[in-house]
Amino acid sequence: MPAAVYIETFGCQMNELDSELVIGQLRSLGYAFTPDRERADVVIYNTCSVREHAEQKVWSRLGEDALRKVDRPGMVVGVIGCMAERDGTDLLRRMPVVDVLCGPGELDKLPSLLDNAVRTRAALADETLTRIAHARENSVDPVRTLRSAQAVALQGNTSRRSATLAAAQDTLELLDLSRAVSSDDHSGSAYVRITRGCNKFCTYCVVPFTRGAEVHRPPEHIIDECKRLADSGVIEVTLLGQTVNHYRFEHGAAVSVNGVTQPQKGRSYKGGHRRDPFAGDRTTTFADLLARIHDEVPGIKRLRFVTSYPRDFGDDVLEVIRDHPRICRYLHVPAQSGSNRILELMNRGYTVEEYLEFLDRARAFLHQPDIGRPLTVAGDIIVGFPTETEDDFRATARLIERARYKNCFIFKYSPRPGTIAFDKLPDDVPEDVKRRRNNDLLALQQATSKLVSQEFLGQSLDVFVQGVSKKTRKAATRSGPASKSGGVTLTIGGKSVEEPSAEDDRGCASACSSDDVHVFEDFARAGSASTETTVQMSARSEGDIIVFFEADARRADDLIGKIVRVKIDAADPLALHGSLAN
Repeated sequence: MPAAVYIETFGCQMNELDSELVIGQLRSLGYAFTPDRERADVVIYNTCSVREHAEQKVWSRLGEDALRKVDRPGMVVGVIGCMAERDGTDLLRRMPVVDVLCGPGELDKLPSLLDNAVRTRAALADETLTRIAHARENSVDPVRTLRSAQAVALQGNTSRRSATLAAAQDTLELLDLSRAVSSDDHSGSAYVRITRGCNKFCTYCVVPFTRGAEVHRPPEHIIDECKRLADSGVIEVTLLGQTVNHYRFEHGAAVSVNGVTQPQKGRSYKGGHRRDPFAGDRTTTFADLLARIHDEVPGIKRLRFVTSYPRDFGDDVLEVIRDHPRICRYLHVPAQSGSNRILELMNRGYTVEEYLEFLDRARAFLHQPDIGRPLTVAGDIIVGFPTETEDDFRATARLIERARYKNCFIFKYSPRPGTIAFDKLPDDVPEDVKRRRNNDLLALQQATSKLVSQEFLGQSLDVFVQGVSKKTRKAATRSGPASKSGGVTLTIGGKSVEEPSAEDDRGCASACSSDDVHVFEDFARAGSASTETTVQMSARSEGDIIVFFEADARRADDLIGKIVRVKIDAADPLALHGSLAN
């Protein structure tokens, strides 16, 4: 019987994609997957170091696993992602329950690490049980007897040790190239990585240290991946990168290893630009890549990308979005603060004036509500950064009003070990002040989101149907098991009907200050049943606004993963509401 794996993912879309790639890799090796952590033989946490709250959840999970492992010493526990890379072997010393530690730059090595750990644990299981029994007889903490040979694969910032433009052999690229693509693994939407790492070194951020230098994948690899996804039924693709609009691949400097074109290190340059300064026949810029995917993969009906860096967003990209109808008019462009002084302390590399100029320029190119193609913008804000004054805070409030975000992810600053700010800037803003400022900005953003939403009243929008809404799932839970008198099975992507959808929670919140937690389960369809004749469906507009509409319960399953037209008749700060257009 194959080992059952449970994977829980914390953080951003990049981590979601990493987990999906790991799942495909392990499934091809015969591993099974379970949504029940307590029944799993292998438990893996894909971690994020951006927010303290997410890290605390991981520590809590590991503490619970340590107690569970006393009775099940054959269980294997793995920590992958940014926490693994940042904390390194210190994490093993703090939590001896961990068997496998793997950074985001070494995920291609995870299957061999897990296989070794599973075999080792199985071989030591009887011996460990004997040691645990002996420890209990002698009033010794049994958890301390769990340590065994632990497997570690960390990048150690090796990606920053070479100044050459072309990266050395990149085995991590093989993880993306070998991606398992199946219609069972998605509901019509998928992520595709185009860059890894970051060169910006914002003082609050650990990503440049945990994910390494900025590296760009060959465009042919990206386009081929999009084609394979489209062939499997994907109609919406989101391109991912820490600074996605920095993408640039210089073909004249491309290196091949064993016939495989290697990813390429990104160039560093100072100052913003209106057009990529290195564009040319031998270079694929971000604008070129967007146009090529749009033109060469017509099966992709919606093309998105996140996250963009504002200073280096050129008119060439805006023109491509404007002239290619299947590229979504949605930009996620974090500002982080409305104070130039704080932006300088954050090492963001732009001023408030430059940020607002970019938003004005983007709207001049792309905001066309008269033809049903408005531009929507989302942002990120950090409240209570070291030395932030009331004047700095009021400047940030003015920025939110001026930016007119459809939603903004607002977080209280928390010092993250391994960042520049942690070492050099004292966390001197009191917690109660952070909380007040955070709540004030949330309220301001909610009012802004309401105004943006109301602009869609009376319009008909094409929306991508993601599944049944949380409201329907709760109703299905109350209705009990499937009825034999015509009950309709509700497809909810393998999640328990009691569990809120992380996608809904992130998308609905006009201003979200909680960490996203996603549980990756076996992607087999499962659900509960309802005897209602209609169900509420959850969808997203081109501008990434969540849209609810009622549908015939018998059609619910067929609508998921499709684009349908909805007439908007109500709006609130969190979502739009409507009905299927005739």
